[in-house]
Amino acid sequence: MIPACLSDDWTLCPEREDISAEFTRLLTAAQEGGATIAECLMIARHLESGDDRSWHREWKRLAQANRQRAEAAFAEGHLASAQRNWLRAMNYYGAAAMPLDQADERRWVAVLAMQECARRYLSARSPAGEVVTIPWLDGHALQGYFLPAPSGGVRAPTVICIGEPGHRKEEFLYKLVPHARERGFSMLALDLFGDRRDDYIDVLLRRGDLESAIPCVMDHLEARSDVDFARVGIIADGWGSSFVARAVLQEPRLAAAVCDGGLWDLHERAFFASRFALSDVGIVPVPHAPLMASSADCPVLITLGEDGWLKADRARQLVQSSRHGASDVMLKVFTAAETGAAQAHADNPSLANEYIFDWLESRLGAAARRI
Repeated sequence: MIPACLSDDWTLCPEREDISAEFTRLLTAAQEGGATIAECLMIARHLESGDDRSWHREWKRLAQANRQRAEAAFAEGHLASAQRNWLRAMNYYGAAAMPLDQADERRWVAVLAMQECARRYLSARSPAGEVVTIPWLDGHALQGYFLPAPSGGVRAPTVICIGEPGHRKEEFLYKLVPHARERGFSMLALDLFGDRRDDYIDVLLRRGDLESAIPCVMDHLEARSDVDFARVGIIADGWGSSFVARAVLQEPRLAAAVCDGGLWDLHERAFFASRFALSDVGIVPVPHAPLMASSADCPVLITLGEDGWLKADRARQLVQSSRHGASDVMLKVFTAAETGAAQAHADNPSLANEYIFDWLESRLGAAARRI
């Protein structure tokens, strides 16, 4: 969905919302180092309207150019430039894969190239990051990128970053890592795919226990010597469902959480109850249920944009009516006047992430920093 708060200047292809939304994502990624505006505008001029092959070809070409610059810089010992170019190449490979069908082999090739750029980026950092594999259920393992705090080697507060089903973890490397590093946090970037292809999303969506992944992640972090396990937080990126909110409710070892708090789940229940009651007078709407976050053992932050899917007034009402006892649930609404007001803060993710990581810093504290 194209954010209502964005002007027509941002809409690349009015007849294709998916393409236009992806182009918007690429432009805003420039703020965090995941793209450059000049390169994005250059590609836009070369695209053939309505042609997915053109989209794939042009972004792949740009990804390869950045990847080659990264390798050349690395060979000459210019690690900072190498890291920047690998991050952009990684993001552009992701863009190249976006419009292709899940069964299209070119999509998988682009994903593998994206992951290779991520690994090269991790190896060039100081301290270096690492790829971790975390056993889950039914023989399926999660895969993540662990990026140590700048201090390196000492136990540091750590933030888990995980997206909704279908979301790949590579985006976190430019989008969230700088915010964690600046505050002295280690970060574990995860997705639910593991090493599977994109068509594995169908299997994930049929699962009813996605939240069971989080205790496995916590077990992994508890065993690490470089994690301050008393100060572990989690960020659910994407805000599409409540699986992380369910996990927070069941995982007492978390010290802080940024997620939808069960807000969307509660809204859907109320909506369907009202619809059923209207269609059949014999059906009585279920009594009001409290927000999941209100029963969590740790503080919970919920952020949303006033132009997103769920209206701000409705969100405020649900949160306010669910507060009870000593529950620590905070709702932050970003307005169109300040930006960050689109769904998932797509128009200005930097502003939202600054707020989110400041909140985490106040809850988790900070380790020794080396920015």
